[in-house]
Amino acid sequence: MKKRLSIQDKAERAMKAAVRKVVAEHKKSGRPLAIWKNGKAVNVPADSV
Repeated sequence: MKKRLSIQDKAERAMKAAVRKVVAEHKKSGRPLAIWKNGKAVNVPADSV
Protein backbone atom coordinates (compact mmCIF):
# COMPACT_ATOMS: atom_id res chain seq x y z
CA MET A 1 0.00 0.00 0.00
CA LYS A 2 1.33 3.43 -0.97
CA LYS A 3 1.55 6.14 1.64
CA ARG A 4 -0.33 9.30 0.72
CA LEU A 5 1.79 12.42 0.76
CA SER A 6 0.81 15.42 2.82
CA ILE A 7 0.33 18.76 1.11
CA GLN A 8 3.63 19.89 2.67
CA ASP A 9 5.47 16.89 1.21
CA LYS A 10 3.96 17.54 -2.21
CA ALA A 11 4.95 21.21 -2.03
CA GLU A 12 8.51 20.34 -1.00
CA ARG A 13 8.88 17.86 -3.87
CA ALA A 14 7.55 20.41 -6.34
CA MET A 15 9.93 23.10 -5.05
CA LYS A 16 12.95 20.79 -5.24
CA ALA A 17 12.03 19.78 -8.80
CA ALA A 18 11.69 23.43 -9.80
CA VAL A 19 15.09 24.28 -8.31
CA ARG A 20 16.74 21.36 -10.14
CA LYS A 21 15.21 22.58 -13.40
CA VAL A 22 16.37 26.18 -12.91
CA VAL A 23 19.91 25.11 -11.98
CA ALA A 24 20.09 22.84 -15.05
CA GLU A 25 18.86 25.64 -17.33
CA HIS A 26 21.41 28.08 -15.92
CA LYS A 27 24.24 25.53 -16.29
CA LYS A 28 23.24 24.92 -19.90
CA SER A 29 23.13 28.62 -20.76
CA GLY A 30 26.14 29.61 -18.64
CA ARG A 31 24.18 32.22 -16.67
CA PRO A 32 24.96 32.78 -12.98
CA LEU A 33 22.41 32.01 -10.29
CA ALA A 34 21.23 34.56 -7.75
CA ILE A 35 21.24 33.08 -4.23
CA TRP A 36 21.03 34.37 -0.65
CA LYS A 37 24.35 34.34 1.20
CA ASN A 38 24.90 35.98 4.58
CA GLY A 39 21.67 37.94 4.22
CA LYS A 40 22.50 39.33 0.78
CA ALA A 41 21.67 38.36 -2.79
CA VAL A 42 24.79 37.30 -4.69
CA ASN A 43 25.43 35.84 -8.14
CA VAL A 44 27.32 32.57 -8.32
CA PRO A 45 28.38 30.59 -11.38
CA ALA A 46 25.82 27.85 -12.10
CA ASP A 47 28.55 25.22 -12.34
CA SER A 48 29.51 25.82 -8.70
CA VAL A 49 26.03 25.01 -7.36
